[in-house]
This record gives sequence, structure tokens and C-alpha cells, in this order.
Amino acid sequence: MQKLRIRYAKRGRLRFTSHRDVARTFERALRRAGVPMAYSQGFNPRPKVSWIGAAPTGTASEAEYVEVSVVDRIDAAALARELDAALPPGLDVIEAVEAEGGSLADRIDGCLWRIELPGVDPDELGRAVELLLAAPEVTVQKLTKDGRKDIDARAAIVSAEVVREVEVTTTRVGDGAEGTRRCGILSTVVRQTQPVVRPDDVLSALRVVADLQPPVPAKAIRMAQGRLDDSGALTDPFANDREPTRATSGIPAVGE
Repeated sequence: MQKLRIRYAKRGRLRFTSHRDVARTFERALRRAGVPMAYSQGFNPRPKVSWIGAAPTGTASEAEYVEVSVVDRIDAAALARELDAALPPGLDVIEAVEAEGGSLADRIDGCLWRIELPGVDPDELGRAVELLLAAPEVTVQKLTKDGRKDIDARAAIVSAEVVREVEVTTTRVGDGAEGTRRCGILSTVVRQTQPVVRPDDVLSALRVVADLQPPVPAKAIRMAQGRLDDSGALTDPFANDREPTRATSGIPAVGE
């Protein structure tokens, strides 16, 4: 049995798709691509697919990860091409590699989020971020499976900065007139904790320390996942799987 690791993106309108629906879509795409999946034992066998920290519904991502096990050796690059062609636009396969051993989940303990806040002045956002980073603790309420719970969102925030600003075009309903508004953009690295601190928890923390209230809903995009190094940067979870480069001659493509 061979294990392959896949990085994929969740873009556009598909960011509103639940993880359950994404998983079902992937399973159908694997069948259409002719991937020789390995299955679990028992009364109701399921394809051996393992999801790593799926992004919450409503957020986009450029760094989602899944592992699949197959019964015949296949070429990872061919798998990426065939699976990407079988998936709908918005679920886009970026890369596939053969697993070199160990657990992929053990290589991920943090993620980088880009949070766009239309209508928020970047200077105002910068002041709020300074207050957030200066606070030793910021308690926010989070809805968990056990109900609402107070958590310290600050403990999970490794770094946060305003990276740049953009102008977004808006259209007024009725007269069709267009205008522009400034958009502050926050880049933040968040450590994995229990419960998990999400972008909405970071925004709640900014509201607590600075009364920052975006006039329209923010857009969050997960840009990267990986293990945090001593500087607070994220290492590529596929780095060990790419080295050394393995010869693939003689390995059939998907469906052969």
C-alpha cells in the first residue's frame, strides 16, 4: 500500500462549502480519476482518506491537506493532474507527493491567515494590532460543541501585522453607482491550540482590545500551514517528502 499527500486550495464560492461536502466531493473525484483506493475493513468499508485540520466553512484556503492510501503504486504528479481535472473549479489540487513516513499532522502546529477587512482604515487596524500584541491575555467567547466558552485568544497568536492596503470597488444597490473603500489586510500566524483559535476569534480579540468593528464581514484566507520554527515562521510540511528526489520511471499514471 502506498500513501500520498495532497495539498489543495478552496477558493471562490466553494469557501462556503462544508468540510463534509468537500470530503464527499473528493471521494467522488477519486473514483472518477480511477485512483486505486485502499479501503478500510468491516461491514461498511470506506476509502482510506485522512483529512488534516480542514478550514472552517466560510473561509478560503491555499493550504488544505489530505492523505490518501492506494493499493497500487501511482505517480504523484499524475494523481495531482487527474484529481484536479475531476474536481469542480474552486477545489484545486496544487501538489501531490509520496509520503516518506511519519505523520503529516505532526508537521503542522500553526497556520498563516490573511484577513481582509473592507472599510477598515489600515492605520486604525495597525493601532488595534499593536494593542492586541501588547496585551498579555485577551479573553473572548467561543462557541464550542460543549457550548460557549471563554478562551484566551492572545495565547495562540504568534505574530500579527498589517501587510498592505487595497481599494475595493463597491456597488450601491438601486442606483448602480460604484465607489471605492479602503481595505486593511491583517497577516497573522496562529498556533494550534485546543480549542482552535480561528480568524473570527482573532477579530473578536481586536474588538475587545480596540473596539474594532468592521462595517462588512471580513474575508479570511488560510495561506499556509506547517510547523513553527524558533523565529515563528512556518516550515513546509511537504519538505521531507520532496527530498531526496525519487525516480518515478516505471510507475504507472493514474488509471493505467
